[in-house]
Amino acid sequence: MELERPLPAPITPETKPFWDGLKEGKLLLPRCDDTGQVFFYPRAVSPFTHSRNISWIEASGKGTLYSFEILHRAFVREVKTPLPYVLAMVQLEEGPRMLSNLINVEPDPQIIRCDMPVEVVFHKLNDDVTLPLFQPAS
Repeated sequence: MELERPLPAPITPETKPFWDGLKEGKLLLPRCDDTGQVFFYPRAVSPFTHSRNISWIEASGKGTLYSFEILHRAFVREVKTPLPYVLAMVQLEEGPRMLSNLINVEPDPQIIRCDMPVEVVFHKLNDDVTLPLFQPAS
């Protein structure tokens, strides 16, 4: 799947471990050290306790498809991904949900189903940005 899309917003200190991990082929997620709960998206304070006691864990990269939509028209003009493509909400094994794309599968609602097992695939856009996409688990 060829992806042509706007690059993510500038990397901040709060998101740097996430982006650095993706470049190394690792899905790193922030964890609240007060509660042990993993969360996504990266931010400066825990969404559970509002403390700055945060560390990073390497996620398994496995999850299930929580929800999806097959797009026959890009919802943002700058996204030039060939149509149709699958917008996917993935429930990660570690707990949080992540919005991404489902690739390496026909965009057909007879094939794609909620709760199907998925796994992360790392897609390098350039030397600085790698995206976490998902495919049906092998």
